[in-house]
Amino acid sequence: MDKRLGFMTGLIEPLRVPPGTAVKLSRDHDPGYTGGVTRPQAAGLLADGVELLAQYQDRLAAQDTFGVLLVLQGIDAAGKDGTIKHVMSGVNPQAVEVRSFKQPSAEELNHDFLWRHQCALPGRGRLGIFNRSHYEEVLVVRVHRNLLAAERMPAAGDGARDGEGIWARRYREINDWERYLVDNGIAVVKIMLNLSKQEQAKRFLKRIDHPQKNWKFSASDARERQYWDDYQRAFEDMLSQTSTKWAPWYVVPADHKWFSRLATAAVLVTALRAIDPRYPAPDPADADQMARVREELIAELGS
Repeated sequence: MDKRLGFMTGLIEPLRVPPGTAVKLSRDHDPGYTGGVTRPQAAGLLADGVELLAQYQDRLAAQDTFGVLLVLQGIDAAGKDGTIKHVMSGVNPQAVEVRSFKQPSAEELNHDFLWRHQCALPGRGRLGIFNRSHYEEVLVVRVHRNLLAAERMPAAGDGARDGEGIWARRYREINDWERYLVDNGIAVVKIMLNLSKQEQAKRFLKRIDHPQKNWKFSASDARERQYWDDYQRAFEDMLSQTSTKWAPWYVVPADHKWFSRLATAAVLVTALRAIDPRYPAPDPADADQMARVREELIAELGS
């Protein structure tokens, strides 16, 4: 095994949520954890990760059999945009698509809650990134229950419309959908960027105090801080109920951006290594044709 791959596998193992685990973020996952890596080391290690990603992506596209969906979730200011920018800096942009899911449109609300995400899935040979995702339906919708009314869900005999049963049902539906994707060749890689409340406050202050960052500031994001504990509980239930054998969650510490970017690259590289895409062997007929064309080209260049 490439030493770089061995390092990355070891780096992310403590971040993986074993299926069936009852997660308590304050107990199990330190937002400031850095895995013994220093900031000066991280730059070179991230460069290794980006290089490996580029190699795997090229093989993924050539094989055209598997796709990869990277799901990024995190509280406001957790660093999702910056993580995408740095981790994907070396890959071919033609084979990557980033989708950001915000408040659903009228058309989207006229369908089931997974519809808009199904429509945005990457095809074979491609890498798709969901910057926020279908998990908003068990996070922001759970914290703000009034959003359920807009979804116009039909009544359900199991209490899944108005009571707590709806979340158990959605966890099941999400798990089943992700298993369906994996069975059909779309690997689902899930990362929660775990940011502390104190670090979020510092990042919001930077957005206010630096004019070049003002465009990032949203008063609504700041107001959501009053629901911090509610979001933490929603994240904990999400991680506990939807980290599966076929699509496990990784809780990536986000207080240090340099580490969260490195860890995210490591998770993605490890997932691609598991797929192990290969360049396809040429058809024998094509091989014969290439041999003839090669001879012709050599003769042309030699003339």
